[in-house]
Amino acid sequence: MKRYIYLFFFISQTLISQDILPLRDRADIIDAIQKDRIQNLLPKLMQEQNLDLWVLITREYNEDPVVKTLLPPTWLNARRRTILVFSKTKNGVDAVAISRYNFGDNIRSIWNKEKQPDQWLALSEYIQSQKPQQIGINVSEYYGIADGLVKTDYEGMMKALPKPYQNKVVSAEKLAVRWIETRTSVEMILFSQLVEITHNIISKAFSAKVITPGATTTEDVVWWLREKVLEMGLDTWFHPTVDVQRSGKSDLYAFDGKSKYDVINPGDLLHCDFGISYLTLNTDCQELAYVLKPGEIRAPSYLEEALSKGNAVQDHLTKNYKKGKTGNAILKQAISDSKAEGLRPQIYTHPLGFFGHSAGTTIGMWDSQEGVPGTGDHPMHEGTVYAIELNTKVFIPEWEKDIRVMLEEAGYFGHEGFRYVNGRQKKLLLVGGKENHLE
Repeated sequence: MKRYIYLFFFISQTLISQDILPLRDRADIIDAIQKDRIQNLLPKLMQEQNLDLWVLITREYNEDPVVKTLLPPTWLNARRRTILVFSKTKNGVDAVAISRYNFGDNIRSIWNKEKQPDQWLALSEYIQSQKPQQIGINVSEYYGIADGLVKTDYEGMMKALPKPYQNKVVSAEKLAVRWIETRTSVEMILFSQLVEITHNIISKAFSAKVITPGATTTEDVVWWLREKVLEMGLDTWFHPTVDVQRSGKSDLYAFDGKSKYDVINPGDLLHCDFGISYLTLNTDCQELAYVLKPGEIRAPSYLEEALSKGNAVQDHLTKNYKKGKTGNAILKQAISDSKAEGLRPQIYTHPLGFFGHSAGTTIGMWDSQEGVPGTGDHPMHEGTVYAIELNTKVFIPEWEKDIRVMLEEAGYFGHEGFRYVNGRQKKLLLVGGKENHLE
């Protein structure tokens, strides 16, 4: 326990100083977080979903996404056929592996191959010994992350189970989603610092240290971001994008990537989409910057006003975050509230955490503004994080055209309501300027 407490103190202090942990220290932290989640979070979730057993079956290089969140920090993949079983007990959860090896330090192996050579029968015998009423497996129509049980392994398990137990097998979709979407208090300490690191990298990317107007291209900045992350010992979960909007062009850049190779010029409005992976968590952030013209010390007021309209859409969205409210209901109300204020919104907010596009309450997609079947019907729960991703069109008279104010920031919903994990952009970054842009 002392080692456990020390690790979390160490990680919080290290991340505050923006130091990136060595791999060995990262492994200690990940192992401690997994232990905390298995011992303290999972029992509550299994009780909530009324499941007695949760069976996860996977194979090397074809891992169930949920199993990936449980991989020991010294493992890069599962081994052979890996079977994990979480059994609800009076005192919590018993975590076992029907495998040849202990699954790290937190899940012990109980399979003695010499006594029972057949792994499927060993699983069946353990299940029967627990006398469960409901046996959850990872099958799901709407969530790929919760649909990790392949046909071969499903058939192997069902063939080994006696008929009465076959009838107790149900989808563990809701449990898998709750496991994926729920953040612990310790994880939120990490998340705050991770988002701060993300902001700092973007601030440097959108600065004169990286951009020379008239020479640097948007693609140059993209590859600088990738190299910077690699240099820091971090990783990205998607290839970053950088694009421009400017006076004199008829195009309205959005999701088409047409500005991929544009040379960045004074007077441009820059936009990036960038996220990093660290200590099992992911960020996803979109910010805007203005390239100062010679003699300018701030961005034009009409662009700052446009940004404020993007902030207004954010406010209309997040004020509708309520426990138990579905993503589709939140989307409908947020769009209605925004339009009533004369805004032209598009909302495509998604859960964020173990995965970038994670499982949980989906609030729109850029091409599904009337609601999203299945994932949009998932009710909002406390202790969850979202990429507040959206845009609003704004007509700029000085440019004689519409622009899109595209924003994305990590936000947390807890028992006290909604808050941004580590601030949001309320001022444009200035290429050549020094103003703080986060509040």
